[in-house]
Amino acid sequence: MNIRLRGHHLFCLLGYRGKGYSEGFCVNMTAVYEQLRQQPDTVIEIIDGPDDICKAFPTDKPSHCQNKSVYQKDYAILQEVGLTIGSVAKWSDVCETVASRIVPDDINRLCSDCPWQPYGMCQEGIGHIRESRELRELPS
Repeated sequence: MNIRLRGHHLFCLLGYRGKGYSEGFCVNMTAVYEQLRQQPDTVIEIIDGPDDICKAFPTDKPSHCQNKSVYQKDYAILQEVGLTIGSVAKWSDVCETVASRIVPDDINRLCSDCPWQPYGMCQEGIGHIRESRELRELPS
């Protein structure tokens, strides 16, 4: 089964540590994360707009999935990693591409308006993927 992802979620997945907007969001995000961690040959498709992670955004919180700034972040990140809308690749290949083209400090520039950026999880995730080329186990 292919997983459909928007541009900025490539980085969100690298920084994911089991925390999110709601319990339902975390259940979905963890399922996507674990599939990619355990089956790195999973094919992902880069799409424009809300994806398989956005679908679980809680309905009782203000959604940002359609915000212009989020689309701009998607495009900027895709440009940095050399992918485009419609790209199809194995997750392991995407990790290799990100690891070869992105450094942790790039998060400060590319994701400066993200509420999660100050926590440093995505910077750590980029550093980890550069070292190991695979997702780490989530904390229990």
